[in-house]
Amino acid sequence: MLVTYLLLTLIAVFGHFEDFLGTTLLSRPLILGPLVGLVLGDVTQGVMIGATLELIFMGNIKVGAAIPPDIITGGVLGTAFAIMSHKGPAIALALAVPISILSEMVISGLFVFRAVFNKKFNQYAEAGDYKGVQRLHILSGLLKPALMGIIIFVALELGSTAIKSFLDLIPAWVQSGLQVAGNMLPALGFALLMNLMFNKRVAPYFFLGFMLAAYLKLPIIAIGGLGVIIALIVTQDAPKPASSSTNDDFDFDDTPAETVPAEQQHQLSKATLRKLFLRSLALEANFNFETWQNTGFAFAIIPVLKKLYHTKEAMTAALKRHLQLFNTSPYGSTLIIGITAAMEEQNAQDKDFDEESISSVKLGLMGPLAGVFDSLFWGTFKVIAAGVGTSLAIKGNILGPLLFLIIFNVPHLLLRYNLTFIGYNAGTKFLQNLSKSNLMDKLTSGAAILGLMVVGAMPATLMNIKTPLNIGSSSSAVGVQGILDQIVPAMMPLGLTFLVYYFVKKQVKTTWLLLGLLVLGFADSIIHLFV
Repeated sequence: MLVTYLLLTLIAVFGHFEDFLGTTLLSRPLILGPLVGLVLGDVTQGVMIGATLELIFMGNIKVGAAIPPDIITGGVLGTAFAIMSHKGPAIALALAVPISILSEMVISGLFVFRAVFNKKFNQYAEAGDYKGVQRLHILSGLLKPALMGIIIFVALELGSTAIKSFLDLIPAWVQSGLQVAGNMLPALGFALLMNLMFNKRVAPYFFLGFMLAAYLKLPIIAIGGLGVIIALIVTQDAPKPASSSTNDDFDFDDTPAETVPAEQQHQLSKATLRKLFLRSLALEANFNFETWQNTGFAFAIIPVLKKLYHTKEAMTAALKRHLQLFNTSPYGSTLIIGITAAMEEQNAQDKDFDEESISSVKLGLMGPLAGVFDSLFWGTFKVIAAGVGTSLAIKGNILGPLLFLIIFNVPHLLLRYNLTFIGYNAGTKFLQNLSKSNLMDKLTSGAAILGLMVVGAMPATLMNIKTPLNIGSSSSAVGVQGILDQIVPAMMPLGLTFLVYYFVKKQVKTTWLLLGLLVLGFADSIIHLFV
């Protein structure tokens, strides 16, 4: 079993390496579950368990300072023990939730600990030692996968026999309760997604998605397609009379000549700009609670600094400038990195250039762009990808995880790559033109419409909560579930989702909501209100 445990540990380490891989969702249970199943000889079970855990942790996203439960460690260990014990998704859930919460504490402690390296980063910057900065960034980033890998291997080596013996002792009513809780827990993921997007202006689209799924039984991918069409129609400007057109209208194919002086446009090669994109993938490798993504930004911009600054004094000033606090959405980070590269280039050529403006632009852009790109990717592309992927994977279809990665990462990587060049070539003028055309507002609004339609479809499509209760005597009993379905199909999943959403809005901690739904599942194994 040693080789098996080593392979399972490597899967978890691979998941924790996502901080070096651009937050491409390779760490999600929907992806790691099938890999665990492959190692243990049951890919179908791994796919199904991965889909079950993905539904439960769907709203488990890292935005700002929020550190959610560690679904990598919990998912890998929960899936592995469930498959090895032949107990199925319910047992994977019972193990994954507490393991994820405990692992979250370890990772939060690591993020606090990383701040002690900031003094060393500043010493390297003072010496103009960019190699030391990038080396320490990588080494610090390796701490998390190394530490969690050790923990996972020890848990597998020491705990597998004990866990399997423990699972054999679990009574039937507990397993029944876990099954019911597993049907309820996706409501937490949906509620967390709603908390990101739901407001009075776009709320109707949530209910439209629900009705399309509940009454017309449309699959999520079809509802997503309709959402795209509706978002395009709603955000489309009314046609303007020909006479109203002015030179101020924005044309994406016409970058203003004054954006970047001609002599500056080609000093940095495309190869250097590609390095900025590739290095941006490690933006969050050394994330910490004091200076956030600052070393990741410095790591990404170093190829430009090497080209532009050839004295210790100039390199020192640039490194210190980019080791200031920084935090934004990784998905839009290359736009800021590209703009910064253009400003550093101008600074290197113009002795009168105000160096402080570089930091001011970075700080001014990181907040607004975080809001736009987090909403676009966490609230739209991830929702659609997870909806399509889990709806297939829950049935054991391996296409589910593959489509999940494709739907999310094709737009993610294409946009991230091109934003590097857009930021460099167009600079801040690009953002000014976007503001004039209201394109960012349209993008945000359209993303909310599309995302909420898909989230609205999920309770009706991916939650299976019913009641076995009957009204009347045994000879003329009428099923309560049949009555509810005649009023509103999937009423109970919808109601539970809004109940959890209410508590999320009241700022009840996610951990307490997880435990509360588990307790509700156990209680139902006694009172039998739900199945």
